[in-house]
Amino acid sequence: MNIKRIGTVAAIAIVGAVALSSCASNEAGAGSSSAASNSDTSKLSGTLTGSGSSAQQTAQATWTAGFQNVASGVTVNYSPDGSGAGRKNFMSGAADFAGSDAALSDEELSGSFANCAADSKAIDIPVYISPIAIAYKVDGVKDLTLDAKTIAGIFSGKITKWNASEIKDLNKDASLPDANITVVHRSDDSGTTENFSEYLDANAKDVWGKEPSQTFPYQVGDAAAKTSGVASSMASASNAITYIDDSGAGDLDKAKLMVGDKATEISADGAATVVADSKTVEGRADNDLAIDINRTDTADNAWPLVLVSYAIACQEYKDSAKGELVKGYLDYVVSKDAQDAAAKEAKSAALSSDLSEKAAKAVASIK
Repeated sequence: MNIKRIGTVAAIAIVGAVALSSCASNEAGAGSSSAASNSDTSKLSGTLTGSGSSAQQTAQATWTAGFQNVASGVTVNYSPDGSGAGRKNFMSGAADFAGSDAALSDEELSGSFANCAADSKAIDIPVYISPIAIAYKVDGVKDLTLDAKTIAGIFSGKITKWNASEIKDLNKDASLPDANITVVHRSDDSGTTENFSEYLDANAKDVWGKEPSQTFPYQVGDAAAKTSGVASSMASASNAITYIDDSGAGDLDKAKLMVGDKATEISADGAATVVADSKTVEGRADNDLAIDINRTDTADNAWPLVLVSYAIACQEYKDSAKGELVKGYLDYVVSKDAQDAAAKEAKSAALSSDLSEKAAKAVASIK
């Protein structure tokens, strides 16, 4: 693949993403089967630049590798700069599309989009559903259960010891050490942080005490940029805990979550259950599929600490040829082949048939 300089988007991150794409294309045929696409992509040619969600990094690498098999004339460069940076890069025109773990805000929608045609705005299209793990590395502890109030206490700095009563009450058989808790959180504007804080606001508002935000609100613990930075910090930490997209958790232990009165294990199926029980945000454009996640879902095996990550694109591009490239790529991304490939590589949940159909319709509307 060709690598081109794209203004504010970090070139070094693109190199890593493209290298990962090349690796993915050689492994298990990631997305190598023919796409269930609604358009003929084989005749497309050009370069697309995407920027944003680091949670999407593995999925995007899988998709770009698979797309090469059905659109060999198109190069897709995706830079995992973080959701906030991705939206800024897209709005400024430095990226053709953004990946974001948070939909565009009303304030962002009221602004301008450099690559969009006059009187056209951007739309949010769900492409990636993933559980957020509460991952930990604690001496002598391999089985841990936490509830929302305890998580809120830990990450706000109110609970500082692993053998605190709040944790002991939920883990009566665990050998919890008399050790300080090291909190690791995101340092950059992060959609994962926003989803994490939305969950705590919905389930432990009195303990968390902060409005949902893409910026981690407390001065506690260690901060690291992007999913990869958090994973790296956890690798070298001891008695530590973090929130991280499940695709980046690696070999870290993952806490069970109290959902209603049940200790529930993390799963992509549980994340998909919650999304299926959620509705789209009201008042948006017809083709904008921002989802109002049901953070208090207590269905069996539900995992309400979930993120829905979007591809953000212009409804209509100033450059119609660029619009055709974006439409061709995203049409592939929401196809069954691409979704199944990403689910295998990133441990995400493929879009349901209903949501996939809605996403495909939204993609088809891009001009």
